[in-house]
Amino acid sequence: MASRRSITFIVLMVVVGLNLRPAMSSVAPLLTRLQESAGLSASAAGLLTTLPVLFLGLSAPLAPTLAKHIGSERALSAALALLATGLTLRGLPLPGGLFVGSAMAGCAIGIGGTLLPALVKRELPESADLLTGLYTMALCLGGALGAGLSVPLTQLLGSWQASLMSWSLLALFALVLWHFHMPRSTSATNRLTTTGLANTPTAPQSGILRLLKQPLTWHVMLFMGIQSSMAYIVFGWLPTLLVERGYNEADAGWTMAVSIMCQLASALGAPWIARMGRDQRPALLAVLLSTAIGLWMLLIAPLVWQWPGAALLGIGQGGSFSLALSLLVLRTANSRLAGQLSGLVQGGGYTLAALGPFGVGIMLQSGANTSHIAWLLLILITACCGFALLAGRNQRLDDQSGELLIQRVTPT
Repeated sequence: MASRRSITFIVLMVVVGLNLRPAMSSVAPLLTRLQESAGLSASAAGLLTTLPVLFLGLSAPLAPTLAKHIGSERALSAALALLATGLTLRGLPLPGGLFVGSAMAGCAIGIGGTLLPALVKRELPESADLLTGLYTMALCLGGALGAGLSVPLTQLLGSWQASLMSWSLLALFALVLWHFHMPRSTSATNRLTTTGLANTPTAPQSGILRLLKQPLTWHVMLFMGIQSSMAYIVFGWLPTLLVERGYNEADAGWTMAVSIMCQLASALGAPWIARMGRDQRPALLAVLLSTAIGLWMLLIAPLVWQWPGAALLGIGQGGSFSLALSLLVLRTANSRLAGQLSGLVQGGGYTLAALGPFGVGIMLQSGANTSHIAWLLLILITACCGFALLAGRNQRLDDQSGELLIQRVTPT
């Protein structure tokens, strides 16, 4: 039976997870409005959608260092405070506030998103992959709320600035809840297990450079980066692309919201399904195929395929992101390595992913149409399938022998 500590941690994990996507998904439905009222060009709009992802990737590797100095729990509190500040700044009438606030929100999301998988591995190691699915479901729900409520909040509050600022209230709620109920552990133990600086003979052998020498690290990172790039292109540009196809602004926003809502089931279910096979390769290929079909239906096929396309896209992207995060715990033998791999993979992966939204903005400004962008995404999915076949094998990084080695895992 689950302990009170475990249940409290799961609730906190879900509440924090709800905050790690609205900063990005809440902008996309308002992008056409922002281009008109704020005078943003397509490339500037691309930069706006890219900044949170770019700074997410740049800040993720800093999370273990921050956790080392102040503890992972306090580091997560600091990330939530930074998130609330950035979300507020986005709507203030200050020069560059929209861009600076978006970058601050990205930093906060990078730190928080890197710390949580290691905390999950520490608190509930036996169910880490399944809890990662629940955490991903919370991320998807937060993304759906950001996409679906942005336009209604703009109409209710009277301006897009107030709509964007309103998401800071959710971040403040999570900050208060986390601060008073976060799992307490001794400062030393927490810093050692999360950051990988434990005073053991094996710790010096498991640093970032050692991880970079392992092909498995690159397989997971590139899978994370490509599937995340597609996800953030959808977050940043899907409503705009749908408007170009003939949807009105509200319908385009709700189409994305429905797609993100469909991510909930696959985000929770994908790790369970992946456990049924000998490894994760069949599950990874299945969700990537669903993503490809969904994109084809929404961006190339006749408009009558709108809702099936939204559903399949959501099922595919929710499952692929959930499995990508699950790989961070499935491919490591302990929470120390999970924290290190999380920072490295999310840092490199999201920095790579940031090229996607910016690239789409450049393509649109250069005259590319929706069909061109759709075929580019399908090519990216094909490349992602190759890395899925490599990252999905039953292997994990282990440093118990004194060296960082790839250990084959026998299916149970």
